[in-house]
Amino acid sequence: MVVEIEHGDAERVRLCVRDTGIGIPSEELELLFTRFFRSSTVRDSSIPGSGLGLAIVQGVVQRHDGTIEVESEVGKGTTFVVTLPLAPAR
Repeated sequence: MVVEIEHGDAERVRLCVRDTGIGIPSEELELLFTRFFRSSTVRDSSIPGSGLGLAIVQGVVQRHDGTIEVESEVGKGTTFVVTLPLAPAR
């Protein structure tokens, strides 16, 4: 896993988290932040989890006026990009 922090511009910071794991099918990406959702690539594996983590992360990011995006390819890995304002949230 690789974690990078970079200044997007003078007002925002970007946090990128990349892995080379099992990946997520493109048709499941829109459901990824839904509570209790588990990707089909995880359901049949030994990877534990309840499907709450990404829903919680999305809520925290949005409460800080940020965004979260995801790109993934099955068999190659996943990248999450969180963008947050440098100024305090309203």
